[in-house]
Amino acid sequence: MFCFYENTKPEDQGNGVVRRVLAHDGVMMAVENTFEKGAVGAMHKHPHQQMTYVKSGRFLFTIGDETHEVKAGDTLHKMPNVMHGCKCLEAGVLIDIFTPQREDFLK
Repeated sequence: MFCFYENTKPEDQGNGVVRRVLAHDGVMMAVENTFEKGAVGAMHKHPHQQMTYVKSGRFLFTIGDETHEVKAGDTLHKMPNVMHGCKCLEAGVLIDIFTPQREDFLK
């Protein structure tokens, strides 16, 4: 299956964050999140396992009880139901992979 970027739709999440669902198949999902400097990904948790690849920019990420600055090329792993969130220090893009897919992102 091919999912071409030009066929995906950006969704403004407000406060400097734009989400774009790249691909999904019922089991996994790939999502691009573009952050402006200073934008915040509020602390939250969900029942999905999640990997995040930092494509560009710099972020201050909290996962559970740990907080670290991350940059382009870094990868983060979030287990189900663990609180996590971030603040964008330098405008950038995060690529998230979820399993199972986020049904709430498809509504």
